Amino acid sequence: MFGVDQFWVHLFCCIYQSVMRHVTELLADSLAKTGVEDGELSYKGQGRKLDDIVKEIQDFEGLQALRLEGNTVGVEAAQAIAKALETKSDFKRCYWSDMFTGRLRSEIPPALNSLGDALMLAGARLTVLDLSDNAFGPDGVKGIENLLKSTACFTLQELRLNNCGMGIGGGKILAASLTHCHKKSSAEASPLSLKVFVAGRNRLENDGATALAQAFQLMGSLEEVHMPQNGINHAGITALASAMQQNKALRILNLNDNTFTEKGAIAMAQALKHLASVQVINFGDCLVRPAGAKAIAETVSEGLPILKELNLSYGEITEEAALAVAQSVKGKDKLEKLDLNGNCLGEDGCVALKDAMEKPEDDEDEDEDDDEEDLEDVDEEELEEEEEEEEEEEEEHSTSKFSTPVSAPRPPDVSSFLSFPSPDKLLKLGANRALLIEQQFLIIFLTVTDALLRKAYSTPSFQGCSFVSSLLVLLGLIKSEDKVKPVLVVPGHLHALEHVVQQDYFPEQSVAVLEAFMSRNNKILESCGNARITLQTTLQRVKSES
Repeated sequence: MFGVDQFWVHLFCCIYQSVMRHVTELLADSLAKTGVEDGELSYKGQGRKLDDIVKEIQDFEGLQALRLEGNTVGVEAAQAIAKALETKSDFKRCYWSDMFTGRLRSEIPPALNSLGDALMLAGARLTVLDLSDNAFGPDGVKGIENLLKSTACFTLQELRLNNCGMGIGGGKILAASLTHCHKKSSAEASPLSLKVFVAGRNRLENDGATALAQAFQLMGSLEEVHMPQNGINHAGITALASAMQQNKALRILNLNDNTFTEKGAIAMAQALKHLASVQVINFGDCLVRPAGAKAIAETVSEGLPILKELNLSYGEITEEAALAVAQSVKGKDKLEKLDLNGNCLGEDGCVALKDAMEKPEDDEDEDEDDDEEDLEDVDEEELEEEEEEEEEEEEEHSTSKFSTPVSAPRPPDVSSFLSFPSPDKLLKLGANRALLIEQQFLIIFLTVTDALLRKAYSTPSFQGCSFVSSLLVLLGLIKSEDKVKPVLVVPGHLHALEHVVQQDYFPEQSVAVLEAFMSRNNKILESCGNARITLQTTLQRVKSES
C-alpha cells in the first residue's frame, strides 16, 4: 500500500507520462488531418549511425517519406538503406538532396541504382523525387534512369534536380526517361502528369533544353517550371516556349539568367498568350532587350489576368520599352511585384517610369464638368494643397500595388493549429513546430500539476518531507527499501520541478533537499542536459531568496 505522500508522487510522474503520450497522439491526429508529413522519417543533417537509420526504417509501419538531406551516403550505406526500403509499398516521397557530401562522383550512380531498385521492388508509387544539390553529372542521371522509366514514377508530381551538373548529356537522358515513362504510363491509362520541374544550374544549354521541351510538350501537365542559369540561348528558349504553350495549367515560369535575346523573348511572349493561369514570370537577367520587352508587354496587356509577379530586370531594356511594360500591368489587380531593375533607362527614364507607375488609373473617369465648376471657386493656394494630398494618396496606392506587401499576416499560434489543424498552419509554425507543440502541452501539464500539488499540500494528512523522499526514489536519485522501480527521467520532469519549486505552496526545506541532490554527480540526470542546469540555478536562487 502506498502512503498519501507516495500516492501524490506517483500521480505527479504518471500525469507527466500521460500528458506526453497525449501530445504524441494528438500531434499524430493533427498531422493525419492535415495530410502534412504523414508517415515521414527525417534524418536531415543529423549524421546518424547507419545501423540506427536502417532499423528505424525497417520498424516504421506505413513509411511514406524519407529525408536524407545534408548527410553523406556511400555505396554500402545506400545498399543497406535500400534493403530496408524493399518492403515499403506505401512509400511516396524522396527528399534526398545534398546527401552525397564528400563522396566521389563514381560512388553516386551505384548508390542511386540501389535505392531506385529497392523502390521498384517495393512497388512504391512516388509523388516527389528531390535529388537537388548532389552535383552527380550525367552519370548520376543514369543512376535514376531505370527508376524514372518504371511504374514507380507513373504517379510522379514533383521532380527536383536543381544544381546537379547534368549537362547536355544528362538533360537528354532525363528527357528520354520522362518520355518513356509517359508513353508507358499512358498505355496503362494512367499518364505521367508531372506538375513541378526544377533543374536550375545544370548547364543544359540549347540541346538539353530542347530535348526536355519535347518531353514537356508530350506531358502537358506542368504547373511550375524552374530552369534558371542553364546557358540556354534563343534556340532552346524557342523550343521551351512551344512546349509551355501546351501546358495550360502553368502558374510559375522561372528562366532567370538565360540568354533570350529578342528572338527568344518574342517566341515566349507568343506562348504566354495561351497561358491564362500564369502568376509568376521570372525572365530577369535574360537580355530580352527592347523588342522582346515590348512583345511581353503586349501579351501582359492583352491577357494574364491573375499575374502576380513579372521580373524583367537586367534585360538591356530601354526607357520606351520599360514604359510599355509599366503601362501593360495597369489594371492587373493581383499584381504584387514588377521588377525592372538594372535596365538601360538613365536618370530621366527612371523618373518617367516612376511617374508612370504612380499615376492613378481611373481618375479621369470622374465628372470633369462638376470639377471645373468647383475649381473656379477655389484659390490657387487651396488648389496646391489638394494636389499635394492627391500625390500622397497616389504614392500610397502605387506602393501597395507595385511592391511587395508591407506586412505579412501574423502566423497562427500552436493553440490555433491544435484547435483547427491545417497544412498551412502547421507549416507556418516553422521548423521548431514539434518543440512548440510539446511546450504547449508542458503548459497544460504544469497547470494540472499546480492544481494537484496545491491541493495535496493543503491536505492535513499530507507529509511534505515524505513526498520529496518518494519523489527522489522514483527519479532514481536515492534507493528504496521497498525496491521501487524508478521511472525513466526525461528533461520534462526537471522542467516541471523547476516550476513547482517556485510556487508558494512548496516548502523552503524541500527546496534545500532537492538542491543538495541535484548538485551531486548522477548518471541518471546526465541525459537531461540543460534542464538539470536550469533546475539547479532556480533551486539556488529560491534558496537564497528564502
